[in-house]
Amino acid sequence: MKELIEYIAKSLVDRPENVTVRETEGEKTTIIELRVAQEDLGKVIGKQGRTARAMRTILNAAGTKIGKRCVLEILE
Repeated sequence: MKELIEYIAKSLVDRPENVTVRETEGEKTTIIELRVAQEDLGKVIGKQGRTARAMRTILNAAGTKIGKRCVLEILE
C-alpha cells in the first residue's frame, strides 16, 4: 500500500524528493500518512478534492483485495 501511494504522489508533484509516506498497520485498518511539500499540496488534493478522492478509491480497492480497510491521510 505504501509503495502504491508513494508512486502516485511522486508522479503528481513537482518535488518528488519531499514526498514521504508512513504506514501504520492495525488489526483491521491500515493508516497511510502522506506528506508532500507545501506548494505541492494542491496537486495532491486536486480540484474539489478529486485527486485525493481518486487516490482513496484506488487505495480502498487495493485494501479490499487483501481484506483490510485502508485510510489515507494527507498531511502538510
